[in-house]
Amino acid sequence: MPNTNVDAADKLGTEPVGRLLLRFSIPAISGMLVNALYNMVDRIFVGRGVDEVALGGLALVMPMMVIFMAFAMLFGVGSANMISMRLGQGRRDEAENTLNHCFWLLLASGILIMAVGLIFLDPLLSLMGAQEDSVSIEYARSYFRIILYGSVFSMIGFGFSHCTRAQGFPNITMISMFIGAGLNTILDPLFIFVFKWGVEGAAWATIISQLVSAIWIFAFSMGRRAVVRIRFSSFKFSPAIVYQIMSFGSAQFLMQFVMAAVMLLNNFSTAWYGSAALGVDNGGDIALSGMSIGGSLVMIILMPVFGINQGAQPILGYNYGAKRFARVLKAFKGAIGAATLVCVVGFIIVQIFALPLVRLFTPDGSEAMINFAPRSVRISSLLLPLAGFQIVSSNLYVVTGRPKISIFLSMLRQCIALIPCMLIFGKLFGLWGIVAATPVADGFSFILTLVLILGELKKLRRQQAGAAL
Repeated sequence: MPNTNVDAADKLGTEPVGRLLLRFSIPAISGMLVNALYNMVDRIFVGRGVDEVALGGLALVMPMMVIFMAFAMLFGVGSANMISMRLGQGRRDEAENTLNHCFWLLLASGILIMAVGLIFLDPLLSLMGAQEDSVSIEYARSYFRIILYGSVFSMIGFGFSHCTRAQGFPNITMISMFIGAGLNTILDPLFIFVFKWGVEGAAWATIISQLVSAIWIFAFSMGRRAVVRIRFSSFKFSPAIVYQIMSFGSAQFLMQFVMAAVMLLNNFSTAWYGSAALGVDNGGDIALSGMSIGGSLVMIILMPVFGINQGAQPILGYNYGAKRFARVLKAFKGAIGAATLVCVVGFIIVQIFALPLVRLFTPDGSEAMINFAPRSVRISSLLLPLAGFQIVSSNLYVVTGRPKISIFLSMLRQCIALIPCMLIFGKLFGLWGIVAATPVADGFSFILTLVLILGELKKLRRQQAGAAL
């Protein structure tokens, strides 16, 4: 009898590429979109059930939460890339040992993050960017203290989702995200409106949902359906495997880590310049909340792009490992086209419906909020249609075994271009300069990425011609 689990992975190299992209990307898009929706719903409930300033408190802790995700992606994406390539090379035992390493790395890092965060909670919050008299920081303290208790659950659930997809089971990852999102959407209004727990209720809803989601995907990873399973008895620690995992995941890790640094700079700059720009006493808090709303709206557009990128990853990795370069090229071009389409549609929606979208979060928002938030999200998303190309292109270099270039491209928009733009434009134009820094960085990053990726595509075509001989 054929091994149907192995057949699931083998289809990555035989099934038509377009069909594979749909089969892998749709669950990934659904999962990522649902994940973004429940983060947005979290903020909608907080904005409606607490007040608009509480949204600024959630924005203050976002850099630390992105750092959690950075470590989950370091080990999860790194392991997933290794697993898909080793399966393509027929090295199943090594793929399984990689999954075992992934579990222990995620568990250890989650416990460490929780311990460090709880011990240094107040010093960390003091670095998050609020002004001294800010009300937002009190909301941030209440929320973040509870979120830290669930750091292990979020690490394991999010990290393992990549490994499951890499084995040919994107639907399992999608179900995991649906479980977490659905439960969070139920618990949020219960804890905030019925129990009157405020931002603490939103935090408890989040970590309970993360726990249930992690249990689901962990149970699958130990079951018989998985191509490679967690086997504690067969685990053999290897520094070489740890190094390879971290190498393969380093691009995504640095992208997330730099994103956290940019969020931190953005918090400081927004709160500083917002105090004067909006003409109200709590201008810094209002500006933080308004930027948080805009960030949520843009993220819900980009999450499907990340889903397309994740859906393409096992296809690219397996076929590159199997030296099927024509399939690599076809999958890459298909992912670029789909990601760009999503960004264009999202751009149109934001430009037309900015005000109604902002009112979802704060229907009774202050005049300062209503004047600032819609205009800021329109400006910051001006070159959003180019973002899909940037995101998918950086992942190609991970698959082809050159993570340093992938790291550079990942950091280009988030750090190399954006941070100088924020510093210079903020100095020149204040709060609106901070808002305008994003589209300027997007344009610069697109041009440089395009130049580099054209050279990479030429190389792949030469490898394709060589393999055909």
